Amino acid sequence: MDDVQFLTNRKEMQSELLRLTEALQAAGRQIVLTSDRPPPDIADLDERLISRLSGGLVVDMGTPDYETRVAILRRKSEERGARFEPGVLEAVAQAEVGNVRELMGALNRLVAFQAVNDTSINAETVKRILGLASEGAVSASPGDGCTPAAKGGGGGGGGGDEFGEFLADVTVTVGKAVEAWRARVGEAVLRWEGEGYRTQRLEALLQRDAPAAVDKAIAAFAEDVERLKALEAEVAELDPQAAGQSVFRDPERLSEAEDAAAKVRAGAAPPPGPSAAFPLAAFAVGPSNQVAVSAARAALERPGKKYNPLVLVGKSGLGKTHLLNAIGLELTRGKRAVVACLSTQAFIDELIAAIDGDRVDWWRARYRRATALLLDDIHLLAGKERTQEELFNLFNLLQDKDRQLVFTAPAHPNTLSGLEERVVSRLEGGLVAELKEPDREVKRAVLERMLTQQAVHPEPALIDYLADRPTDSVRSLVGLLQRVASAAAAQDGPLTAGLAREVLEGQSSRDSRRAGGFRTSGLVVSSLGGIKSREKVVWDWIDVGDRVIEEFR
Repeated sequence: MDDVQFLTNRKEMQSELLRLTEALQAAGRQIVLTSDRPPPDIADLDERLISRLSGGLVVDMGTPDYETRVAILRRKSEERGARFEPGVLEAVAQAEVGNVRELMGALNRLVAFQAVNDTSINAETVKRILGLASEGAVSASPGDGCTPAAKGGGGGGGGGDEFGEFLADVTVTVGKAVEAWRARVGEAVLRWEGEGYRTQRLEALLQRDAPAAVDKAIAAFAEDVERLKALEAEVAELDPQAAGQSVFRDPERLSEAEDAAAKVRAGAAPPPGPSAAFPLAAFAVGPSNQVAVSAARAALERPGKKYNPLVLVGKSGLGKTHLLNAIGLELTRGKRAVVACLSTQAFIDELIAAIDGDRVDWWRARYRRATALLLDDIHLLAGKERTQEELFNLFNLLQDKDRQLVFTAPAHPNTLSGLEERVVSRLEGGLVAELKEPDREVKRAVLERMLTQQAVHPEPALIDYLADRPTDSVRSLVGLLQRVASAAAAQDGPLTAGLAREVLEGQSSRDSRRAGGFRTSGLVVSSLGGIKSREKVVWDWIDVGDRVIEEFR
């Protein structure tokens, strides 16, 4: 993911990214992110997300140094088949540039200048073209290879658009080398490709010999692109997910884009579906969640007719979101299934956007088409009167049609404050299944799966030790394993029960302290360093004797 800094002030996006990173880390998948600043410096970023991002490797990519700039220029020159006199690229590399794009812009100017003037340039001319020399040196004689035209397009003090200037240089160069119509087509291709549109229609013109009505063909292409822009903007307001379809970037598929936009207008665009990162087969089952899993399987056998609605309750980190999405994925296997599976906060945000855009009817039609509705964290409806009213009406409609309804909450619906009585009564009308703190069987299954996914042969003693550790959620268990795995990676050693004891209990440090004849307060901090989140500080009394404080009088 590029440009993570744009998550500023986007709480819901941060929450979704947090869940996604946890799921990917648990599955042993690689995560690579970029940002223009370190994670702790990103404004208004969730502390939990900062700790996750800082827990990996943070690498700073600074402005390229002189040697790197020379290497980049030489490689790009070779790729473009451009040749320069000795010292030219070195002179360009001496220019103060903020990034590689500016460096490529300087190289483009030299290539265009050399092609237009049909003469080679030297290092001294480079300084004048790029505006590196003093004002007095700019007014050199024409004999040194620097023409007035070049000076007008080059200096750093110009107020023109850099991309526009580059296009102008390219147009002049191509105009001297080929026929004028090819120059116009080439400029159009460059422009629309730069905006992300497919240009095969224009490229086909270049394969012909002086086709008729070139300007008319370019104008027709531009008109189709403008229509695609309008359609995509309209769809983006109604359904942002549908706006990213490739059909809105290909003028040759304009009719398909019209049809896709018509479906979105009619509310036919499907609502957000379940995440493929949470399959039912990967959900660890044990006595602590057997009732909830059995209820889920029974509901899947007869969707909408048994346990409807199904409400999954339990503390955070017990797997409610996983099981909810797993049910959704199984429901999508049905014929003509349209499964709406999303967080309650996203559901609320969609309704607010629909109200703001005066398209509530479209929003309702979108969800009324659903064959199943699954909402995560239903307690977030507290105090949202309009959303509760819309959900109440949607609930009745879907239930009357035997459509499956599944919700998650941190506690029993009748204990949630801020929910209307009529909503609570609907939630209690089905089955409320509780997920409890993970038992030993669940913890063993989770640990074995995670280690296997990371291509690590699990040591039985390690599995037994971690499974016996007191943890109130699967998320906490995953955190323990990640701490041990990080320590093993730092020491370039294997994952063993002994290492786990040392990291989680500080056993080696305890033995050395006792040998020295003194006690500590029992505060144990991970030896990995770099701790910025309070979540990574573990308070633990190593031995019962460490809890006793005696005062001698």
